[in-house]
Amino acid sequence: MTYQYDLFVIGAGSGGVRVARVSAQMGARVAIAEEDSFGGTCVVRGCIPKKLFVYASAFAEEFEDAQGFGWTVDNPRFDWPTLVSRKDADIARVSAVYRRILADNNVTIFEDRAVLKDAHTIYLKKSGREITAETILIATGGHPERQPSLEGFELCITSDEAFHLPKFPASIAIVGGGYIALEFAHIFHGLGADVTLLYRGAKVLRGFDEDVRDALEASMQKKGIRLLLHTLMTQVERSGEKRRVTLVSGEQIEADQVMLAIGRKPNTSGLGLEAAGVQTRDTGHIEVDAYSRTSVPSIYAIGDVTGRIELTPVAIHEAMCLTKTLYGGEPTAPGYDCVATAVFTRPEIGTVGLPEEEALKRGHTVDIYKTSFKPLKHTLSGRDERSLMKLVVDANTDKVLGCHIFSEQAGEMAQLVAIALKMGATKAQFDATIAVHPTMSEELVTIRTKSSTRTP
Repeated sequence: MTYQYDLFVIGAGSGGVRVARVSAQMGARVAIAEEDSFGGTCVVRGCIPKKLFVYASAFAEEFEDAQGFGWTVDNPRFDWPTLVSRKDADIARVSAVYRRILADNNVTIFEDRAVLKDAHTIYLKKSGREITAETILIATGGHPERQPSLEGFELCITSDEAFHLPKFPASIAIVGGGYIALEFAHIFHGLGADVTLLYRGAKVLRGFDEDVRDALEASMQKKGIRLLLHTLMTQVERSGEKRRVTLVSGEQIEADQVMLAIGRKPNTSGLGLEAAGVQTRDTGHIEVDAYSRTSVPSIYAIGDVTGRIELTPVAIHEAMCLTKTLYGGEPTAPGYDCVATAVFTRPEIGTVGLPEEEALKRGHTVDIYKTSFKPLKHTLSGRDERSLMKLVVDANTDKVLGCHIFSEQAGEMAQLVAIALKMGATKAQFDATIAVHPTMSEELVTIRTKSSTRTP
């Protein structure tokens, strides 16, 4: 059978755009459909606008710290509409770049909602057209969970709306304990809001190293961010122009906004997966094999919609592996070891490799090296803030299994450490590396005192 395209991509986020562009460069006839803005969650309502907000929120502390260095900073003022409008302008610019990349590489673009009709046919809902393709890729990403079982959930916002609030909230209650909840707690706090974080668990950032989790919680409390752990909501209702949150304990909290950051769900509803025979899990995520192929041989899926590791660079990695598999003559399965990640709190978290508890679960006897110190900057700023750096080392092989950092620029450090860990670096090789002084990262190559040795 002759198909109109070799590859049809549904979703123009980071993963979908990468597959479309590179496949076209390899000679494939490629089309892509996107019903929203080009760039996906990361560009439009995720990583990029969030990082811009993080930069904005950092200035309040920077103005305070400047005084310790002899600067006089009189009456700094923050204007929310200015930040939002400048962010919107830059996001529009970046989204246009993504679209142009596709056009420049001769990828046919459909600004339409695409659904599957069968293993090789896509139906475009707006135009009513049917398109055939030898291979179909689903890269539709995810969206915030809105918890419809909660009474009054419609009064809450998610991260999607947080980027476009018409008015800055003087107070906000944020529900959740993951990346998004913690980053927005610091963003709103830094911009001047009174922030309460509610989380059902005992500690925030489940899955991260325990020492980092403890350091972050201590820092948040010191900053004045109110943490309510082991806490569940039963209701959200209007209270004049505010929202009133009722907790299981009976306590009530009033805030200008209530933000749900309780997880994300895959964009698989209404895609025609069942009609095409594509299997999904109970969560709605698409089942794929090691090469990102679904239960239908001609249909693949990458990125958050598969629920593997939901990070933009992982989706891009899966995209590059898939192009090699489809058009490079080199079947390539994505690798998920030593994936570095960052949480853009203040200070931020950078981590790569195994947390201490996970290393023990996997049967490693581990030597722990860690240090906590006041950064040089704060000897003059006077800020009561500490950094933490920790290495998890296999006691038998000396291989560094994990690196966990709570510090300014932790994400930048974790990216570079990831290269060493990917290459199998040992603690002895870290020790043999000459430090760059004075830096915070030098602590990673100068830690000599073992904190503990733990066995499984």
